[in-house]
Amino acid sequence: MPELSLRGGEVDGLSLHYMVAGRGPAVVLLHGLGGFAESWRDTMDRLSPRATVFALDLPGFGRSAKPRTTYSLTYFARAVHGFLDAMGIAQASLVGHSLGAAVGVTYALTHPARVDRVACVAGLVPGFSFRPSWRQRMILLPVLGEAVSLCGRPSLIKAVLARCFHKPRRSVVDFLVDHDYALRATPAARAAWLAAARHMRTDFVARRADYRRAIGSLDLPVLLVHGRQDHAVPAVHASEVATGLPRVTVRWLDACGHFPHLEHPRTVNAWLEEFLIGRTAAR
Repeated sequence: MPELSLRGGEVDGLSLHYMVAGRGPAVVLLHGLGGFAESWRDTMDRLSPRATVFALDLPGFGRSAKPRTTYSLTYFARAVHGFLDAMGIAQASLVGHSLGAAVGVTYALTHPARVDRVACVAGLVPGFSFRPSWRQRMILLPVLGEAVSLCGRPSLIKAVLARCFHKPRRSVVDFLVDHDYALRATPAARAAWLAAARHMRTDFVARRADYRRAIGSLDLPVLLVHGRQDHAVPAVHASEVATGLPRVTVRWLDACGHFPHLEHPRTVNAWLEEFLIGRTAAR
C-alpha cells in the first residue's frame, strides 16, 4: 500500500497510507471510526474500471501516522485536503462510511470547489441530532474509556462489532477485526481511537447549529445509503439529514445494519457507480 507525507499547516509531515486502483475521475473512499482502507476492497473493485479510486487510512487509523493531536472533523478534512494536493487531484467525489461521511461533508463544506459529489454510507452527518449509545457514552468518560480500551480483545471486539450487522457473516467480522490487528491495537492506535470518539461530542453536539446552517448551502449532489436496521446510526438520523440537504437522493436498504457496503455489496456498489460515474448497462 503506497504512502505519502503531507506538507503544510497542521498536517505537515503527517504520513498517510492509501490504496489506489483504476483510471478515470477521482473517487476518494473514507472509512469510519476504527476502520481502514482495505474495508473498501469490494467497492474499489466495482468502481476502478471507470474511475481512479483512492481509499485512505485516515490519520490515527490503519497504517497511517497516529500523532497525539485533536482528532476533530476539521483535522481529518485538512488531511484529506493535503492528500488531494499531494496527489495533484483538482476535484474528486467523496464516499464516506459512518464517521467518514462526516469527514467528507466537512471537507465539502470547507472546499466545495474541490468536490464533485458526496456519498454517505450509513453516514453520521454533523448538524443533525444524534444520541450516542450508552456504550459510546462510557468511552467519553475519563479513565473509564482508557480502561475499556485496554480490556478489548479480538473475541470481545468481534462480538460487539457483530451487533452492528443485521445478519453478521463471520468471515466479514473476522476480517474487520483481524486485519493488521497488532498494528491497530498499539497504544498509539487506541489513544487515537479514543481521541476521535471523544471529540464527536464537540463536533456533533457543541457545533451542531453551526454545521446545520452551513449544510443548508451545500450545493452539491449528495447520496445517502442507509440500512433500516442500523442501530449505530439510526435510520431517523438519515431521515433528518435528508430534509436538510438541498440536493439529496436517499436509498434505503431492508435487512441491513451499519455496514451497507459489506452487507449488500452488489446493490450498494451499483448505486455508488451510478451516482459517482454514471449509469451503466445492466450486468
